[in-house]
Parts: sequence; C-alpha cells; structure tokens
Amino acid sequence: MIKVKVSELIGLSVVHRSFQQSRAETPCSDGVLRKGIGMKYAFIERHRRVWPISVQCRVLGVSIAGYHEHFIRLASAAQRRHLSDDALLVHIKAIHAETRGGYGWPRTWKELLARGLRVGKERVQKRMQLHGIRAKGKRRFKVTTDSNHDLPISPNLLNREFVVAQPDKVWVGDITYIATDEGWLFLAVVIDLFSRQVVGWSLRHDMKRDIVIDALRMAWFKRHPSKQASLMFHSDRGSQYASKDFRDVLKGYGITSSMSRRGNCWNNACSETLFGSLKVERLYGQRFKTRRAAKDETIAWLLWYNRTRMHSTLAYISPVQFEQNWLANQPKQANP
Repeated sequence: MIKVKVSELIGLSVVHRSFQQSRAETPCSDGVLRKGIGMKYAFIERHRRVWPISVQCRVLGVSIAGYHEHFIRLASAAQRRHLSDDALLVHIKAIHAETRGGYGWPRTWKELLARGLRVGKERVQKRMQLHGIRAKGKRRFKVTTDSNHDLPISPNLLNREFVVAQPDKVWVGDITYIATDEGWLFLAVVIDLFSRQVVGWSLRHDMKRDIVIDALRMAWFKRHPSKQASLMFHSDRGSQYASKDFRDVLKGYGITSSMSRRGNCWNNACSETLFGSLKVERLYGQRFKTRRAAKDETIAWLLWYNRTRMHSTLAYISPVQFEQNWLANQPKQANP
C-alpha cells in the first residue's frame, strides 16, 4: 500500500481547486491557453515556485516529460524566430549545398519558411549577396531534335496554353543530351503540364524513336489515364515524335498529338526550363566517365525534382505536393 502524507494530500487538493478556478477565470482569447493540455502546462509553469512540478503534473494528469518537452518546443520556436545573422547564414549555406547551388534567394527564402525559420526575404537576399551565394546561371537554348523530314506534322493544338486545370490533360515531351567519356547519353521526358511533374522518362545512347516511345509508355503505366480524358501530347517536330511507330502508340492510348511551330523553342518552354534546371543544378561542372554514372545522377535529380524541388510556377512547392494538394481539395465521390 502506497503511503501518502496528509500534507501532500492537502497540496494535491489545493492544486486541483486552483487549476479549476484558473480555468474558469481565464478568457478564451489567450491562444496559448485555449486548449486543455496547453492550459495545464501554462498553469504548472506559473505555479512552479508554489507547488512542485511533479505534484502539479500528477493532479492535472500530464506527464513530467511532456511538460518539459512542451517548453523546449516553445523555446526552439522562439529561437527560430530570432535567428542571428550567423545562424541564418549557416542555414542558407546548408540549403545551397543541398541543392548544389540550384536555388537563388527567392527559393532559398521559401525553403527557410518551409523549415519553420521565419525570416524576411530582404534579409535572406542581403545575406546571400553579401557572402557571394547565388544560383548557378542558365545557359542558352539549343535545338536537339531534327525537324527536317517529310513525316506527318500534327497541328499546334496547345498554342502556348501552359496553364492546365487538372492532371493528365496535357503531357509535354522533349529530348536533351548529356556528355560522358563514353559518348552522348540522351534523355527523353514526359511532363504533366498541370503539375510540371516528370511522369515518364527514358535514357539511351541513341536518339531513335524508341527513346520517346519508352518515355511515353512509362508515363502511361505510371498514370493510367482514361481514354475518355481527352489527353493531349505536345512536342516539337522531331522525327522521333513524327514517326509512325510513335504515332501508333499515341493512337493506341487514345492520345491526341500536338506539335510546335518550326524552330520556336518557346512553344515547348516548360521542357526547356526543366532541362536547363537539370543541367545547371546537377550536371554542369561534372565529368562522367560512363553513361551509367550520368544516368544515375540524372534519375536522382528527376526524383528530387518531382518530390522536393520548389517550383516557382507552383507557388514554391514541389510538383508532387502540388498535385496532392489538388487531389485533397476535390469533392469525394459517394459510393454507389
């Protein structure tokens, strides 16, 4: 049988009555104390010099560890809100290293906010300029595919309408190249224009039609769009996209083909932006001894791009998060 002193029983009773009185007198306007457990922790903190913390926790039904963890979290949050310049610079350099120089000050600022660090954008911009921290520069567009052929050309149905209302309505395809010591490695991608997510890709040592067919098939099996969705596939006039084999695959999937006007890279601007980011943020400055090494690095970046990289067109969230947010806001269909 546990022995309890009379003085302790009296103390427990007093703590309980005092808490009940405090709760009744406390207005609900206090955001910190509005919810039950937060109110209990605040009461214990205010009366820690009156009654032992252990006694108060026992009466109010909270753990001592939970009480201490609560105030550690509050202190940590306060510390994040008042970062010194040196501490801020450490976080900025960490983000710069993690993204391999891919983020300028706007994305760096958004990333800091996402990590719970409340700082002004002007302050982040100033710190980065002062210490010479900047994003890697973009390079000029260069045509990759060959549009000098006599194959059928689809009309430009997209016509630079890059804003799409839902997933799997418009896919965009393109090809780029990566230098290795073994020779060129070619990358074909399929991008969902709604979320800018790369839904399919293929990496090969040549630019034959199989590279774009493989990328399209990956996208199809990953997304499984309905044939009634009126999905459009937009590309340049490259011979790979105009080939009979590729057009047959599109037809089999029920996808409508659309092609840019000749020699106008802006008609496929989102894919060129993707390739520019890939090369600047991950590939430029590296020497790949093998195609395998370049392929591994490219796939790692594509996965990071989809899941993590902040996209300015998407209000600085990742393509995957953008689509998940959209799906979460859709009305739920009732079961038949």
